[in-house]
Amino acid sequence: MSFTISYHKEVVKHDMPALSVAMKARIKRAIETKLTTYPEQYAVPLRRTLKGYWKLRIGDYRVIFEFDRSMIIVLGIGHRKDIYDRMMSRVDA
Repeated sequence: MSFTISYHKEVVKHDMPALSVAMKARIKRAIETKLTTYPEQYAVPLRRTLKGYWKLRIGDYRVIFEFDRSMIIVLGIGHRKDIYDRMMSRVDA
C-alpha cells in the first residue's frame, strides 16, 4: 500500500529551512522510502501527551507524523532535543 505525504505549513516554513542541505536530503529520502510504504514498520508510536502521533528516527533528528488509511501528515521535523516541546505547541494550535 502506498501513502500520500502531506506537510504541515510550519514544517515547510520553519523546520525544513533550518536543516542543512545534507540532512534535508537524508530526511526526504527516509520519508519517501520508509513512510510511503510501511510507516508502522519503521516508525514508533508516541506516548503520553503526544499519543496518537508517530515518530521516525533519522540519526539525531525526528519526523513526527500522523497517518490514516492513505495519507501521512508530517507535523514536525527537528532535532531530538527540542522537537517534542515544539510539537506540543504545534498540535495544540
